[in-house]
Amino acid sequence: MAKGGFDATGLIAPLMIRIPLGLIFMAHGSQKLFGAFGGQGLTGTFKTFEEKLGIPPIFTLLAIVAEFGGGFGILSGFLTRLSAAGISAVMLVAIYKIHWSHGLFLNMSGIIGRGHGIEYNMALLGMALYLTVAGGGRWCLDRLIFRA
Repeated sequence: MAKGGFDATGLIAPLMIRIPLGLIFMAHGSQKLFGAFGGQGLTGTFKTFEEKLGIPPIFTLLAIVAEFGGGFGILSGFLTRLSAAGISAVMLVAIYKIHWSHGLFLNMSGIIGRGHGIEYNMALLGMALYLTVAGGGRWCLDRLIFRA
């Protein structure tokens, strides 16, 4: 803690993780939900998840809610721990079902037929796990709503 009792790290560290993680997952969730940013939309996402990944529709719906709703929750700091836990689950499934077989690294050279490894998902998972444990920090709605 800094001189005089002011702890800048504790004040802004969770916010510095929440902003990019929330924006990333709201964007990915809006691809799946609304078809925004070149996404497939709800119908296409359900079809792809079931046909190509073998994921039942109920789990596809939970993934979409975790991404879009969880992204909003993390960004605003509302139900931060629950939102981060949902995103953690999505990342674990993505690592297992899609990226594990491609190794660690992203396919930066764009080799056709080769997917991305797990490094990006691991980074997002680490951010989400931090927020699951630490919560949203001082600047979040949870703190205003659930004052103990």
